[in-house]
Amino acid sequence: MSSPVITITNLTHRFGDHIAIDDLTLDVRAGEVFGFLGHNGAGKTTTIRLLNSLLTPSSGEMQVLGFNPLRNGPALRTRTGVLTETPSLDERLSAYDNLSIFADLYGVARSEVGKRVEDLLSEFELLDRAKEKVAGYSKGMKQRLAIARALLHKPELLYLDEPTAGLDPLAAYHVHELVFRLARRDGCTVFLCTHNLTEAEKLCDRVAVLDHGRLAALGTPRELTRQYVRRLDVEVEVDEEQITDCLELLKKHSIEIRREKEVLVVTLGSREEIPLLAGRLTSSRIRIYRLAARETDLEEVYFSIHQGRENIK
Repeated sequence: MSSPVITITNLTHRFGDHIAIDDLTLDVRAGEVFGFLGHNGAGKTTTIRLLNSLLTPSSGEMQVLGFNPLRNGPALRTRTGVLTETPSLDERLSAYDNLSIFADLYGVARSEVGKRVEDLLSEFELLDRAKEKVAGYSKGMKQRLAIARALLHKPELLYLDEPTAGLDPLAAYHVHELVFRLARRDGCTVFLCTHNLTEAEKLCDRVAVLDHGRLAALGTPRELTRQYVRRLDVEVEVDEEQITDCLELLKKHSIEIRREKEVLVVTLGSREEIPLLAGRLTSSRIRIYRLAARETDLEEVYFSIHQGRENIK
C-alpha cells in the first residue's frame, strides 16, 4: 500500500459562525487519483485552499508531502500544482507566452523553459496554435492550457477543482485521458474535486464524500457500493416458453421480479444471493440462457449516502 502524500486530522475551518470544514480526517496515497465529492458548498474548494495554505484552519492538522502547509508553504508549492475551477489565463498573450511566464514564476531553469513549454504544448495538442492569443481559444483548449500550466514544474501532487465543468463531452474526454496519463504513466498523485459522479467513477481509485463539511463516506467505488447499496438488480434471460413459470416461481418465494422487454429483472439483497437464485431456477428445470448483475454506479451510492444522512437529521 502506498504511503500517504496528504494526511488530514480533525481539520475544522469556520467562516464566522459557519462551519465550512467539520472535523475532517482522511489521507491520500501516493500515485492514486483521489476523488473529493460533494454538492456545491460542501467544502471541497475550502479544503484545497487549506491544503495550499491559502486559508488558516480553525483547528486540526495537515501534512502534505511531509510538509506542514502553514509553515512550509513556499517549499511545498514547488512540488504541487493547482488547477482552480476558474483558472485565470492572460488572454491577451499567446499560449507559449502564458506558459513561459509561469515557468519563470515556478522556478524552472531558464535553459529548460523553451523545451518544457514546447513539450507541454505538444502533449496537450496545442503546439500548432502556440503563438495565437488565448482569447481565441475554445473553453476546452483553455482548460488544457491551464492544466499544462499547473504541470510546468513537474509536480508530485496535482489538485484539480472541477476540471471538466462546462466542457463539451469531447473536451471532457481529453481531460480524462490526461488525468489517466498523469497518474498511470507519470506517477503523479491527483486530488480531484468534482460533483460529476460519472467522472469520479471513471477516474478515481478512492473517493471521499463530503456533506456540509463533514466526511460522509470514504473508500473505493466498489467498497462504497457494497456498504451503502442494499439491493442488486439481476437480469435473467430464460427460455421464452418458461417466462410465465419463472415469474410464478419467484413470486411464490416472495422474490421481487419484473419484466423488461426480453429479460426478467430480479431484485436481490446482495451479490451473495445470485448463486441461490440460479440454484432455485435450475432445480425447477428453468432453462437459463443469461444471468448478469447490473452494476451499481456511484450515483446510486451518492444518493443513498445523502438520503441516509437526511434521515439521521
